[in-house]
Amino acid sequence: MAVVVPVLVVVLVLVRVVGDDGGGDDGGTDDGGAVADVSGGAGQQRAEDLPVLPVEVPPPTPEADAACPALMGALPLDLLGEPARLVDSDTPYAAAWGDPAVVLVCGVPQPEGLDAGAGLLQINEVTWFVEQSDEATVWTAVDRAVFVRVTLPPDVDSAPVTVLSDVLADTLPPR
Repeated sequence: MAVVVPVLVVVLVLVRVVGDDGGGDDGGTDDGGAVADVSGGAGQQRAEDLPVLPVEVPPPTPEADAACPALMGALPLDLLGEPARLVDSDTPYAAAWGDPAVVLVCGVPQPEGLDAGAGLLQINEVTWFVEQSDEATVWTAVDRAVFVRVTLPPDVDSAPVTVLSDVLADTLPPR
């Protein structure tokens, strides 16, 4: 039994280091105890197999620079079975999972169609404004220190937003 524990620790460290998507330094933030999936399922695509995803982001504001790092450091490496993937953006405030990608951008402007009370849904203590089109469903958290946009492919339900709502509620103060 004494040999199993050190080997297990080494394997977990290697999974954490090698499995890191290189998307940045964890800055010592708590990732909620997320552990990489090492089951090696044959049908699951690995993050390094996915191409880098270009993501347009707005110029960072002082509010985004103050609030977004905590959120970005707490995002999961795996979102409902979809691996995090590398993004190419002008700020570190973008993240994506899977293919077709679920994309999160922190520090976006207020949605143009936002009207007090219309089109708002609350999920796990976060208020979202939802816009649908044939190309995507765009969810924008409108009650946090900064606006956060999550773009879902048209055939994906709200499950990713439910998971991400918990992370937003834990890391971004309400306004």
